[in-house]
Amino acid sequence: MKSIYIIRHGETELNKQGIVQGRGINSDLNDTGRAQAEAFYQTYKYISFDKIYTSDLKRTWQTVQKFTDAGLPWEKLSGLDELAWGIWEGKPNSEEAREAFRNMLQCWQDGDYSAHFEGGESVQDVYERLKQPMEVLSTRPEEKIVLLCMHGRAMRVFLCLLLGKPLSEMTEFPHQNTVLYKIGFEDGKFCVLEFNNAIHLNGLIIG
Repeated sequence: MKSIYIIRHGETELNKQGIVQGRGINSDLNDTGRAQAEAFYQTYKYISFDKIYTSDLKRTWQTVQKFTDAGLPWEKLSGLDELAWGIWEGKPNSEEAREAFRNMLQCWQDGDYSAHFEGGESVQDVYERLKQPMEVLSTRPEEKIVLLCMHGRAMRVFLCLLLGKPLSEMTEFPHQNTVLYKIGFEDGKFCVLEFNNAIHLNGLIIG
């Protein structure tokens, strides 16, 4: 069985402020995010990963940088980028913004997966572009153990895609920063081996 470790990137300052980043904002990890990344590395550095995959956005590759600095093969897949939130990316966490996002999430919950903000993507758009990373994971048998770092909303969509679940169930995947979902792949099927694992964050003290 192939083992796929899927994690969300560490915290950024915009995460901390409750501001949506999306695909169009290429932010760095903050001190908390770097501590989370270090905690993940210290917990999983003994795993012999055959390949590291990240999105094109630096908050993902900063999260796994200790692994890539150690010489592990690394590839960026743009399909793993976060959903583009269009005109709302980087906007202050105001009541107007929160209302807009509540309305959009309700549209998706009601089954309108093509709904999107001006200049942004729908969850259906993200679902379609995530088929390419899914194909990569499905067709490289020499890569037995893989680490993949991506983004919260895209990760929820990706897990629905891999597990054959409808997008209406994407809210059932918690996604705090650096949370781990371990996925198995065997005989053409993906399955969950570990769900919402944050054991590496236990006892993490942020200065």
